[in-house]
Amino acid sequence: MSAGRRRLHLNAFLMEAGHHEAAWRLPHSNPRADFDLRHWIELAQLAESAKFDSLFLADGPALIGTGEFRPPGQLEPLTLLTALSQATSRIGLIATVSSTYNEPYNLARRLASVDHVSGGRAGWNIVTSAGADEAANFGLDDRPGHAERYARADEFLKVAKALWDSWESEAVVADKAAGRYADPARLHRLGHEGRYFKVAGPLNVERPPQGYPLLVQAGSSEDGKDFAARHAEAIFTAHTTYERAAGFYADIKARTRAAGRDPDGVIVLPGIVPYIGSTEEEARALARQFDELRVPEYGLRQLAAVFETEPSVFELDQPLPEFLLARPKLEGSQSRSDLIIDLAVREKLTVRQIISRLGGGRGHFEFVGTPERVADTIIAWFEGGAADGFNIMAPALPSGLTAFVERVLPILRGKGLFREEYEGTTLREHYGLPVPANQFHD
Repeated sequence: MSAGRRRLHLNAFLMEAGHHEAAWRLPHSNPRADFDLRHWIELAQLAESAKFDSLFLADGPALIGTGEFRPPGQLEPLTLLTALSQATSRIGLIATVSSTYNEPYNLARRLASVDHVSGGRAGWNIVTSAGADEAANFGLDDRPGHAERYARADEFLKVAKALWDSWESEAVVADKAAGRYADPARLHRLGHEGRYFKVAGPLNVERPPQGYPLLVQAGSSEDGKDFAARHAEAIFTAHTTYERAAGFYADIKARTRAAGRDPDGVIVLPGIVPYIGSTEEEARALARQFDELRVPEYGLRQLAAVFETEPSVFELDQPLPEFLLARPKLEGSQSRSDLIIDLAVREKLTVRQIISRLGGGRGHFEFVGTPERVADTIIAWFEGGAADGFNIMAPALPSGLTAFVERVLPILRGKGLFREEYEGTTLREHYGLPVPANQFHD
């Protein structure tokens, strides 16, 4: 790769048997992949062998659906990443953890621990948990309001950063002769008292190797974008067209600059769900195979959940109801509902067609084509100002990730856009990001 050339970043977004809702039904799939550690290890090692920057695990503190039509559970991601850290050595390890249903001290400690045991490869995808079913698992009648969730997340992150900084790098002296282990002057109490938290500190774990785990954000609402501009170092986002991705990219870079940060220090990674075939017809046949295994009832339930309504309001062969097209204010995922409405209106889709389009990526960009066309599309978005890289969301795992690694990556490497080998050992080094300064250091 030529010196100074902009680098494409790739993250492997791993999800049990695959991202398509019917992936577990494929003949070659493992329907129990969600709790099979060997499955996860093999995926992590595959992504690492391809020199991906990172892998990513989504999560939420509630059952997914009812369990009737799709595997509804998942291993706790920080526990799983700890196991994967011992089966890999270089790839970054990013987990989704809610700021709404955790406390700063415990979560800062867990994330710091993963960063230590992985040798500086941990990342935190910060979410505020939009589901009412999640709130019910924590003694609440409903989730906190959208603005309140982000206000709490803002204070949560302020406290977490202070906790990670509460050990200066010179704090441990380990002087055996003098019997002096640490310098108390370099261990800092926080004494934080805010609107949501009261935390004394310091943390009982040394500052992580990366200073902080890489901070990732995935919300695309106005509150989410402002939060990302202040804090995020990588952004996972969903767009179905180049134009909308480019608009988001320009917007988030401008907000980051307005927040007094370097826009190049925020890596924007839209999701892509690639159905790859040797020919266009083979790729279309693969996509049809997935679509024919869908259960429409599941899709209706998921669509209703996004719009915070009941499945009965939809008619499969009619457009979205008018009251939804009017974009009612939602407390959950407003940006995802807007994305679905835009898709439905732009392409004049019926409800049946909408749930088919959402079956593979839940609103992420699905692309059906040959390896060359997949690579060309990635390059066009990357070079055209719509992305710094991509979340690769294979419709089936491991087969879809294997196809991308074996058939698309060589094309990207041939154009000098993606690394042949890792140059660094930490996740921040993969993304070209510095270790944050310690706020307590002189």
